[in-house]
Amino acid sequence: MAYFYRVFFSFFLLLWVSVASGYTQQLNEPLVTGNYSNASFKSFVQDLEAKTAYTFYFDPAAVDSITVDFSVNAKSLSQVLNQALQGTNLHFAISKQKQVFITKGRPILTSLPENFFDKGSAIVGEKQPQFAAEQYMPQQESRKKAASEIKLYEIGTSNSNKTGKANLAGTLRDAMSGEPIIGAYVYIESPAIGTASDQYGYYSLTLPLGRHELKIRGVGLKNSRRQIILNGDGRLDIEIEEDVRSLKEVLVEAEKDRNVSGLQMGMERLDIRTIKQVPTAFGETDILRVVLTLPGVKSVGEGSTGMNVRGGSTDQNLILLNNATIYNPSHLFGFFSAFNPDVLKSVELYKSAVPAKYGGRLSSVLEITAREGNKKQFTGSGGIGLLTSRLTLEGPIKKDKTSFLVGGRTTYSDWLLKQLPNKSFNNSEASFYDVNAHISHEINDKNSLYFTGYLSKDRFKLAADTLYRFRNQNASIKWKHNFHNQLYSVLTGTYSHYSYDISNEGNAVNAATLTFGIDQTGLQADFNYFPNAKHTVDFGASSILYQVSPGSLMPNNSESLIIPDEIQREKALESAVYISDRYDVSQRLSLSFGLRYSVFNALGPRDVFTYAPGVPKTETTMADTVSYGSGKTIATYHGPEFRFSARYGVADNSSVKLSYNRLRQYVHMLSNTASMSPTDTWKLSDSNIKPQVGDQVALGYYRNFRANTIEFSAEGYYKWMQDFLDYRSGASIIMNHHIETDVANAEGKAYGLELMLKKATGKLNGWVSYTYSRTLVRINDSSTSEIINRGEYYPGNFDKPHDFTLISNYRFSQRFSTSLNFTYNTGRPITLPLAKYYDGETQRILYSDRNQYRIPDYYRLDFAMNIEGNHKIQKLAHSSWTLAVYNLTGRKNPYSIYFKSENGKIRGYKMSIFGQPIPTITYNFKF
Repeated sequence: MAYFYRVFFSFFLLLWVSVASGYTQQLNEPLVTGNYSNASFKSFVQDLEAKTAYTFYFDPAAVDSITVDFSVNAKSLSQVLNQALQGTNLHFAISKQKQVFITKGRPILTSLPENFFDKGSAIVGEKQPQFAAEQYMPQQESRKKAASEIKLYEIGTSNSNKTGKANLAGTLRDAMSGEPIIGAYVYIESPAIGTASDQYGYYSLTLPLGRHELKIRGVGLKNSRRQIILNGDGRLDIEIEEDVRSLKEVLVEAEKDRNVSGLQMGMERLDIRTIKQVPTAFGETDILRVVLTLPGVKSVGEGSTGMNVRGGSTDQNLILLNNATIYNPSHLFGFFSAFNPDVLKSVELYKSAVPAKYGGRLSSVLEITAREGNKKQFTGSGGIGLLTSRLTLEGPIKKDKTSFLVGGRTTYSDWLLKQLPNKSFNNSEASFYDVNAHISHEINDKNSLYFTGYLSKDRFKLAADTLYRFRNQNASIKWKHNFHNQLYSVLTGTYSHYSYDISNEGNAVNAATLTFGIDQTGLQADFNYFPNAKHTVDFGASSILYQVSPGSLMPNNSESLIIPDEIQREKALESAVYISDRYDVSQRLSLSFGLRYSVFNALGPRDVFTYAPGVPKTETTMADTVSYGSGKTIATYHGPEFRFSARYGVADNSSVKLSYNRLRQYVHMLSNTASMSPTDTWKLSDSNIKPQVGDQVALGYYRNFRANTIEFSAEGYYKWMQDFLDYRSGASIIMNHHIETDVANAEGKAYGLELMLKKATGKLNGWVSYTYSRTLVRINDSSTSEIINRGEYYPGNFDKPHDFTLISNYRFSQRFSTSLNFTYNTGRPITLPLAKYYDGETQRILYSDRNQYRIPDYYRLDFAMNIEGNHKIQKLAHSSWTLAVYNLTGRKNPYSIYFKSENGKIRGYKMSIFGQPIPTITYNFKF
C-alpha cells in the first residue's frame, strides 16, 4: 500500500507541475474577452491588437477565407488563437517581444533551445505538444543550414511604427571558406525587390517594414532563404553553401535578373569553374583564351593573347587585377596568360555601357578578381602538367577575420624546344614564373583591408643569340569603410610596372641591350550609395601618375660599335571625377545616367619638337625645340565622358536594352606587329600626339527559356573612333626620337551583331555564339605626307566579319566529364604584292591597297576530358586528371602570309603556329 501511495503522489506532483507550468505561461499572456460574429480574420486581429500590446504578422492572402464566429470571456491569447485557427492549416508563434506570427503549413520558431544542435533534442510548439528537431533536420550535417533558414532574425529596434521602409545590408560569404560571394541575387518576392552582391559580397536593400522571406540565389550555390522581421535599419551577414550536385537540372529562379532584369548590357561574367572546363593549348587553364571565345572578342591569330574587342586595337583594353593595371597579360610568346587560375575568383568583361568609374581605354574593361583566401581552414591546391606546374596555399591567420593566399607557377618547357627539328629552335630556352599574394583583414563590421601583390618574370632565347626578358610588378591596397548600411567607400592605392630588355650577344661588334619601362601609380576613391529601393548612386575620383622610359640602347661590351642612345623620359598625370545613378522607374523600366570628366596633363622635364604649321610633320619641317622644366605642363587635354543605359522589360523573361558611352584614352601602344609582342612600347599623349576618343551605341534583346536555364541575347552596336594611331609605310617604331613623324591620326568605325545562346546548368552546358562585325579605318591626316588608300576606309588589321564559337561540356557522372569546342572565323586582312615594275633602272614592287586581301579562314576543334578521384570527404587530397587535345584535326591554320624575294622571284609563304594536334595531360590536386 505504501508503494501505491508513493507512485500516486509522484504522478500527482508531476501533473501539478505540468499544469502549473502551463498556467504560469498563460498567466504571462493577456486575457481576451470579446464577441466575434462572422468576423473576418483581419478585423479579428485588429481587435486583438487594440485590446493587447501584441503585434500580428501574417500573409493576408493566406487568411482571406477565414471567418471567426465565437465568444470568449477572459481567455488567454493562446487559447483564443487555438480556437480561431482550429481546422485550418495555419499555426501561430508568440515571441517574447510580444509579436505573433501566423504561418501556413508549419509554425516558425521564435527562439532555439540551448540543446538544439544536440542529437535527439526536441522543440516545443503550439498545436503539437512536441516534435523532434530531426523533423526539420533529417541529417546531422544539414542542421545548421536548416536552423538558419527557419530561425527568425529580428533586424533593427522594435517600435510601434508598422509602416514605412528600412534598409537591410550585409555580406554574403561561402560557408566553407568564408570568402565573399560575387553576383549572387538577394531578393524578396512581394513586393519584388532585389539586388546582386558586389565584388566584396556586399548587398543593400530598402524594404518595407515587417515580416519578409529573404531569398538568395546564384549559379553554383544552394538556394537559401532567411526569415526576417524588419523593424529598422540593420545588418544581416549570410553564409551560403556551394551546390556540387552538377548532374541535376537546377532551376536558377533569380538568375534571370542577371541578363534579363539587369540594366547592364555588353557585359560577360565568367567564374573560375566555367573557365577551367575549356581546353587550351598545353593543358594550362587560360582565362584570356576563354574570354576570346565570347562574342565580339577576337585576336589576330593563334598564340596571341592580345584582344580585339568590337573593332578596337589591343591597347584599347583596360586589364585590371584587383584594380591594378596589367600592361602585358601573357607569358612565353603569348602562349600562356599571365594569370594563375587557382588564385582567381571571377572575370568580368565590359564591352559596352562601361561603368563610369572606369576610364582610360576605348574598347573594353577586363576586371579580374582574385580570391581572398580561406578564412576558416588551411587548404592548398595545384597541378602538374607537361610544361607548367602550380601550387596555391591559403588559410586563416585569424579565423573568420584575417586570411592569406599565396600562389605560384613556373615552367620547364626547355625540353619541348629540344624536340623541335629546327636547329635554331632546339638550341633555344624558354621559362617564366609568377607569384600572387593576397591578405584580407576584417578590422570590424565597418572596416576591412585588402592587399594584393603580383610579380612575374619571363626569359626566353631564340636562335641562341637574342635574349628576351620582361617583367610585371603590380600591387594594390584597399580600405573598405561602411559609413552605414546605405553608404560605403573603397579607397584604393595601386602600383603597376612593366619593363623589358632585349640583349643581343651573337656578334661582339653588334652586342647591345634594348630596354623599355613604364610605371603607373594611382589613387582612387569610390563611393556606393543606396538612398532607397529605386536609386543606386556611385561616385568618386581618381588620379594616375605615369612615368615612361621609352627606350635605351646600350652596348654590351667594349668591342661593340653600338652608339649609346636613350629617348628622353615622359611623365603625365591623368585625373578624373565621376558620378552615376541607376534609377528603377518601375519593375519594367530602369535607367542609368553617368558622367565622368577626365583631365590629362603631359609634364616635364622634356624637350618637345615643334613643326611648321599646315605641312606634314617630317624631319625637314621641324621648326624648333621647346624645353620644359620639371613639373611644367607641356599639354593639357580634358573632356566629358557620357554614360547612359536603359532597360525595358517586355515580359517577365525578356527585355530590351539600349546604351551609349563615350571614352577617352591618353596612352598609346606602339607596335610593329599586328598582335601584342614583348617589344611593344607605350607612348603618352603630348602636344604632337592627341588622345583617342571613342563613342559607342548599342541595342540588345534578351530572353530566357526553360525556367531561366537557357539564356539568349542579341546585341547590335555601332562605334566610331577618332585620333587613334596608325603608321605610315615603312615606319620605324624602335628608338625613334620623333615618333610623331612616322605615325598618323586615324579615324575608324566598327559595327556588328552578336548572337549568343547559353545553358549554364545540367549535364550538358556551355554556349554557342555567332558574331558578324566589321572594322574600318581611314587616314586622311593633313599632318602626314602619305594618304593611305586615297583617304578611303579600308579594313583594319583585325577585321574578321564572321566568327562562330561552340563551347560544350557534358558530365557523364560525378567523376567523369568531357568538353568539345569548335571555333571558326574569317581570315584577317593582308596587303599583297601584285606586280613588278621598273622605275628607271630600278625594279620595284607594286602592292595592293592596304588590307585588300585576306589570309585563309581559321577553324579549330578541341577536346578534353576530366577524370576526378573518389569523393570521400576524409582523404589526404582530392585529385583529378585532365587529358586534352588542342587542334584535334591538326589543321594548319595560317598565322600570317609573307613574301621573300628569291633569285629575282617573289615567293609567298604561310606560317602556322600549331599545325598538328597537341595532346596534354595535367594532374590537379586540392587538400
